[in-house]
Amino acid sequence: MSSPQTPLDTNLARTMLATAYAEAAKGLEEGGIPIGAALFTREGQLLGSGHNRRVQEDDASVHAETDAFRRAGRRRDYPDTVMVTTLSPCWYCSGLVRQFNIGAVVIGEAKNFHGGHDWLKELGVEIIVLDDVACTEILATFIHEHPELWHEDIGL
Repeated sequence: MSSPQTPLDTNLARTMLATAYAEAAKGLEEGGIPIGAALFTREGQLLGSGHNRRVQEDDASVHAETDAFRRAGRRRDYPDTVMVTTLSPCWYCSGLVRQFNIGAVVIGEAKNFHGGHDWLKELGVEIIVLDDVACTEILATFIHEHPELWHEDIGL
């Protein structure tokens, strides 16, 4: 697995993150866990977006990244795609990136949870952690207000 020669533009990454954040906010409005994701081409074309729906659909497998991936539809390959997520991807979602050879991951924040992005980087996936304050705050507030739901979701 290797990323393209030209690094992803940070300004484009922040623009992409806005889509994932809007999904996180939508999930919170629905009574779910505020984590959002979107799958883009490296040029910034949105392929699909989604949010954590494990509460809404009573399905532990519907994480934000898997929701966005499913909504993107089929492709022949994925090295030229970017998974954008408001939170460092858990091992399940990191596995999705690895399985389908997604070339880059943009992460809103890794303070509330540090998932498998170091492993992905070791495998050659381009990783950008934006340390976005809004992403950190929406989830920190949720964790404070709903610790039991967060621990169920993250498996602690």
